[in-house]
Amino acid sequence: MSCHLTNVSLESSWLGKMKKLIITLCMLPVIFQAVLILNCVTVMAHTHTNTKLTHETKIIAITILAEARGEGEAGMYAVAAVIAQRAFERKRTPSAVCLKKWQFSCWNGKTLKNLEHLLKVPQAKYALALAKNIKLLSRDYVGFANHYHATWMKKKPYWTKGEKPVKVIGKHAFYKL
Repeated sequence: MSCHLTNVSLESSWLGKMKKLIITLCMLPVIFQAVLILNCVTVMAHTHTNTKLTHETKIIAITILAEARGEGEAGMYAVAAVIAQRAFERKRTPSAVCLKKWQFSCWNGKTLKNLEHLLKVPQAKYALALAKNIKLLSRDYVGFANHYHATWMKKKPYWTKGEKPVKVIGKHAFYKL
């Protein structure tokens, strides 16, 4: 009988530890969102003057806004995760990834001055928070995708031939090439 009770208490102890681990892991996204909200409060005061925003932060936030401001927070986060993935893979800064020729259509033939007005739209607060935290984003959110395209395009980009998206979020299909 005592042997049986020992096994039960060991199982209870193990289950208790697993429960704590699972709760801790579940709280990580909540903690990350809290960090984003705190940064967002700081950013909110500067969305109209842009005085404390770095050039890099502006470039990243504008890219997110130009590419996905109509896709809600999930779509903007997804585009930001692709920027983070490309920066990681290519060992480049996120702003260099954004400005590389023909990578993000919003920059084709445009300059910062042409697109800076986007920092005044309501979605800018979230985009700026993502931009400021670009290296902390979960690249797994998009399956470590490094490419995407709008699903509404009549002709898909050449690089999709033979490829299947790893995720579809909103009106964007994401690929790991």
